[in-house]
Amino acid sequence: MIRHMFRRCGHARGGLSPEDQAAVDAFRVMLAALRSPEPWTPGSAQDIAVHVGPFIERAHTRPGDDHGPDLIAVALQDPDGPYPLYSARRWKHGWLRCETAKILGVWNPAYAVLTHAAAGLDLPDDVGMAPAHYALYIEARRRDDSLDGHTVLRIGPYTQTRHAQQDCDRITAALDGRETTLVPGHRVSVRFAPFDVSDHRLFTDPYKADVVALLAAIIEGATA
Repeated sequence: MIRHMFRRCGHARGGLSPEDQAAVDAFRVMLAALRSPEPWTPGSAQDIAVHVGPFIERAHTRPGDDHGPDLIAVALQDPDGPYPLYSARRWKHGWLRCETAKILGVWNPAYAVLTHAAAGLDLPDDVGMAPAHYALYIEARRRDDSLDGHTVLRIGPYTQTRHAQQDCDRITAALDGRETTLVPGHRVSVRFAPFDVSDHRLFTDPYKADVVALLAAIIEGATA
C-alpha cells in the first residue's frame, strides 16, 4: 500500500529531492502513529481508525449505541473529511457493527496512506462488519410446515439495537397465545433481522408509531 511512496527514492542520485524527503518524512510520521496509536475511549466523539482487511479506514462512531464491550456502531468515512466515504457505497454500507478488537485507536491523518482510497480502490462489498441498522419483520406463515406465507408488517430502521429488542419483546408479548388465531390458517411471529435499505419504502418508521397498536390495526383490517 505504501510502496508507491518510495518509487523514486531508490533511483535518485545524490541527496533526496524535496518531494522524496517529504515522502520519507510522511512515512516516518505514519510509522510513529502506528507504533503508538492514541487510545480510543468508548463514548468519545472522536473518529477512530479501524482495520478493514489489510487496510485501515477512518470511521465515525455513534455514541450511546454500544452493544456490550465488544461491539459498537460505526460509519466508514472519507479519510480527508467527516463525511461518508466512497459515495457509490455509502447507502450500501451505512452504519456497521464493528468489533472493538478491530479498532487501532483514534484516527490520525497519517493513516490516510493506508486506506483503500490511497490505493485507488473502492471499499469491498464485504468489509467484515454486519449492518448496524436492524428491523422487525412480522410474518404470517401457513401452519402446515410449508414456507408459504407473507410479511404482515416491516418495521425499521432501528438506529439502536436495544430499541429494536424492546419492540420485539413487546410484540412477542402481544402475540402470546394468539399466534395461531390472528390470521386463520397461519402462525404469526416476529423476526429480528438486518434492515434492507433497498426496500426502505416498505418499512414503517418505528419512532413515529406504537408498533403494537399498528400491528393490531393492520391485522384487524386484513381479517375484517
